[in-house]
Amino acid sequence: MDIKEIQSLIKFVAKSGATEVKLETDDIKITIRTGALSSAPETTTYLQQIPVSAAPAGPSLTPASTEGTGASGENTDASSPKEDSRYITIKSPIIGTFYRKPSPDKPPFIEVGDNIGQGDILCVIEAMKLFNDIESEVSGKIIKVLVEDSSPVEFDQPLFLVDPS
Repeated sequence: MDIKEIQSLIKFVAKSGATEVKLETDDIKITIRTGALSSAPETTTYLQQIPVSAAPAGPSLTPASTEGTGASGENTDASSPKEDSRYITIKSPIIGTFYRKPSPDKPPFIEVGDNIGQGDILCVIEAMKLFNDIESEVSGKIIKVLVEDSSPVEFDQPLFLVDPS
């Protein structure tokens, strides 16, 4: 964006009667504020370079919790908690939207029963318009996908159960 475009934008905002306009592009951020109460409009312009780097954090891993209830809320048999304790829970490293597929027309990265290796991409989490590949830090077999596709996830929310054996 050159100076003439910025000047014409300032004039347009002043004529429109708006008190504040923000414009962000890949490399600049412009905020134009006008004094709406004064007879002579006061215009302030700020230009700021926006850094364009984002490194996705790795997923956090913890052993799965051992609860004695099944999906229906009823108590399960005594062997179930022992089995769940050997699973590793892969958790979300960031807040965002969980996607199992790289794009809507592609198959999911992984399915229940798939064997995964360290560094394999498990899913994508979109955060602030950035798509972050979530890679496995363990090898094993996917036992369960704990999150629905296209649903929001919180930091440290369990995403997958993995059997490391």
